[in-house]
Amino acid sequence: MVKNQSRLHREANLIRSLVFGLEDSLVSTVGLLSGVVAAGVNRSEIIITGVILISVEAFSMGVGCLLSENSAEEFEAKREVSLFASLPAAGVMTISYLLGGLVPLAPYWWPEPFQSLPWSVGLAVASLALLGIFNSWLFRVSPVKQILRMVVLGGLAIAIGILVGKLF
Repeated sequence: MVKNQSRLHREANLIRSLVFGLEDSLVSTVGLLSGVVAAGVNRSEIIITGVILISVEAFSMGVGCLLSENSAEEFEAKREVSLFASLPAAGVMTISYLLGGLVPLAPYWWPEPFQSLPWSVGLAVASLALLGIFNSWLFRVSPVKQILRMVVLGGLAIAIGILVGKLF
């Protein structure tokens, strides 16, 4: 029984890291890029900004996952636990953030920024919907509810990026 709980706990950590990394990267990257485009920045600066954001945040999120998962493990065990136990979740977080961030950045390699903006937002929203579908399949729950959660909540963050970019 304890072995099954431990396995379920590890799997839950991996799923949490995957969903968190993808969702956060999609939303943060498209939000930032949308704001930068709305502010009138040129294409090469948009791409550089996106690459820097994705790189720094992927590493930061991976380290944050490593430290927070390790803290939770130590809390549950009531003793010091090796960081190695938290490495798989941290690796999933880092990779999912990197991959997720490339989705909204990709359209900026081709046309002009204002032509890329709708593609970037559309790809991010479509990816959020796919993430909702994945969650519904994985957990055997309503796909409509999962898609709406992902798209509405992620869409709000995207809208904030655009609004702030236009204001400043």
